[in-house]
Amino acid sequence: MEGTVKCSANFVPLSPISFLERSAKVYGDRLSIVHGNVRYTWRETRERCIRLVSALTHLGISRGDVVAALAPNIPALYELHFGVPMAGAVLCALNTRYDSDMVSVLLKELEAKIIFVDYELLDVAKGALEILSKERVKLPHLILISDTESELSSPNNNWSLVSEYESFLASGESDFEIVWPNDEWDAIAVNYTSGTTSRPKGVVYSHRGAYLNSLAAALLTEMTSMPVFLWTVPMFHCSGWCLTWTVAAQGGTNICMRNVTEKGIFDNISQHQVTHMGGAPTILNMIINAPQSIQIPILRTVNVLTGGAPPPPQVLLKMKELNFNVTHGYGQTEAYGPAAVCFWKPEWNYLSPVEQANLHARQGVHHLGLEDVDVKDSESMKSVPSDAKTIGEVMIRGNTVMNGYFKDMKATENAFKGGWFRSGDLAVKHPDGYIEVKDRSIDIIISGGETISSIEVESAIFSHPSVFEAAVVGKPDDHWGETPCAFVKLKNGCNASVDEIIKYCRDRLPQYMAPRTVIFDDLPKTSTGKTQKFVLRERVKAMGSVSKGS
Repeated sequence: MEGTVKCSANFVPLSPISFLERSAKVYGDRLSIVHGNVRYTWRETRERCIRLVSALTHLGISRGDVVAALAPNIPALYELHFGVPMAGAVLCALNTRYDSDMVSVLLKELEAKIIFVDYELLDVAKGALEILSKERVKLPHLILISDTESELSSPNNNWSLVSEYESFLASGESDFEIVWPNDEWDAIAVNYTSGTTSRPKGVVYSHRGAYLNSLAAALLTEMTSMPVFLWTVPMFHCSGWCLTWTVAAQGGTNICMRNVTEKGIFDNISQHQVTHMGGAPTILNMIINAPQSIQIPILRTVNVLTGGAPPPPQVLLKMKELNFNVTHGYGQTEAYGPAAVCFWKPEWNYLSPVEQANLHARQGVHHLGLEDVDVKDSESMKSVPSDAKTIGEVMIRGNTVMNGYFKDMKATENAFKGGWFRSGDLAVKHPDGYIEVKDRSIDIIISGGETISSIEVESAIFSHPSVFEAAVVGKPDDHWGETPCAFVKLKNGCNASVDEIIKYCRDRLPQYMAPRTVIFDDLPKTSTGKTQKFVLRERVKAMGSVSKGS
């Protein structure tokens, strides 16, 4: 338009780095991080991050380089979410459950120049570097994080590539200049998918997407200024659903937890007056099934963002009874974590608790950082009718969708085919526009021509009073093609038989949906709490098909 100009006065690339800069000014003397006896203010956190920028730069890190990290939810990992991009580099926080083989593969793919490693994971990292050295790959510099809260001292080593984190920070200058992104679409992080269906893929996040999703997360969790956030979401997972940056935007306090336990959750909530937390339904399950001796009354409502898998309505109901206000989000690593949320409607307050819980379990509508989350026919790309019956694929479009898959253009093009991100999740759309995920496309069971949602069967099983967790997969059947096979973990001290579980399901579901096989066992999980159904599918395949005669 005539008379306008785009310049530095009215256009600055969006980046969550700016959240730290602002909080250091506005909330400078307020606590930013609490980890046992360790305390930092926002002013101190900024200074530590600036020193980190300086130290990284002196070690040769420049714009676009990848810096890896292998650590749990501790202060150092939080600082890396700012310090690395402030040096112009790209952070890749690795899953703490990876073994040396997987770490070596990803370090090679990333061409990481530095890896920060927590002392508890040093053997995993050293094993990965030994593998790489045999392949004659240039090794990244290893910087060891010695947790001052641990009772263990730094392990002795004579490895020339090892530096210590606090010493590394001390070597940096406190007035070093931040490297701001040239373009807000520049990469800020590479986050690997959970690997629930296949080998993890590297998902590239931009400064712009991280900025917008962080603010969207603040809105959807009703996070006002100066919250107290308990870290039960792994920071390596989707950059902690971008909440690493959200808490900084709001000048909040990060309560770090090295290991997530029921006692740790209740103790931290009580001691620090926690206002917000997040986690997969596994975390919710831990809370509601915690021993009474551990459960401390929650006097102030705690807002909880959950996602990763649809929470059973029974879990949501029990969380509400304990004074936890659960917001059910839906998303994927490719969408920076939460993409849709089940926004609560006032008229639902007048429904019965069971009806409220059933509504709450839906995935809802897109948040403000996205253009839309829709359910479409994967071939025609037309939206399915809002009849709560027609199944289509969940598709996402907007500013908080990944740049693409790291070094995998073919996978990127397939994911964006048709101008939308194809999630691979199957869902229906209700008359009010709220979506409800029925299953991953790979998890749908086809039995005798009938489509069975494993999620619906799992929800029925989970309502049994003795059941702690349940997962359902398709078992090969010579006659029906597939039949539901349930893997069930019982609560401590509880008993149930195979026949009892099958009858319980038949009393609540159409007969063809009830499992014909029940196996009592622990469920294999990713470190983010998702059940690894591909492991269960391989297990039932090994059991062989059910013949028509049987």
